[in-house]
Amino acid sequence: MLPKFDEKIPHPQIPILAQDGTTLARLVQVMQRLLAPDGCPWDREQTLETLRKYVLEEACEVIDAIESGDRAALREELGDLLLQVVFQAELARREGAFAIDDVVEGIVDKLVSRHPHVFGDLEAKDAEEVLVNWEKLKAKEKGERGVLGGVPRSLPALTRAQRIGEKVSRVGFDWDDAEGSRAKVNEELAELDHAILAKDASAIEDEMGDVLFALVNLSRHMDVDAEGALRRTIDKFTRRFAHVEARVKAVHGGWGDPGGKGALPLATLDGYWEEAKAGERESSSG
Repeated sequence: MLPKFDEKIPHPQIPILAQDGTTLARLVQVMQRLLAPDGCPWDREQTLETLRKYVLEEACEVIDAIESGDRAALREELGDLLLQVVFQAELARREGAFAIDDVVEGIVDKLVSRHPHVFGDLEAKDAEEVLVNWEKLKAKEKGERGVLGGVPRSLPALTRAQRIGEKVSRVGFDWDDAEGSRAKVNEELAELDHAILAKDASAIEDEMGDVLFALVNLSRHMDVDAEGALRRTIDKFTRRFAHVEARVKAVHGGWGDPGGKGALPLATLDGYWEEAKAGERESSSG
């Protein structure tokens, strides 16, 4: 049984190199206090189902912090994500299903069993061989679940597609090289063009999905994170469009009536877009 949490006791600052995870118990104590009969009304109303959206949100904020390079932000966001783990484990404890120590024990056992090249006698010459062995061990543990059984449906679509490509590649279902993958993109684009010419809405949707999937596979062959690449492009587009919008307001007083009288010509907007691109190049070279 954990000792009663006392919020008045200051938490000592432990040097980074000396930290070993023992303070996790303090977070568990805080969570138990919040869920106590006289704890937080909002926390006490939560269920595993209501917390689902927060898990995804906090995981995305961790990704944002990593990409920003801000280690202070990363520390905070990892804490928020860890809270979701402890929160859900405590709710499960109250159901009698499992608790936080079971969660930790489970992942420790999994890490040990799937790293026989570290904790056993198996040898692995490189990272790729480690991944192949990992998938073999995982398949053995999961039984008949299948090669793709461990890929969550709730992953963002591009990430899910790339993970699926990685999984099937490890059992030999893949192009030998990027050339075959690139040819598949051309094949899918041709089929999309055919569907567009036929004005078949259902076929267009199907073929558009095939093109995107083929592009994700090509990204994998080129060692590019498709999700990250698209996020960077969206960020780039957002920055450049912000410049266009600022110029429109400064020069024309606003957008006018898009599609109607007073609408700004596309050539004018493209000119502002090119200004944004030129500004980025100057900033980069500077």
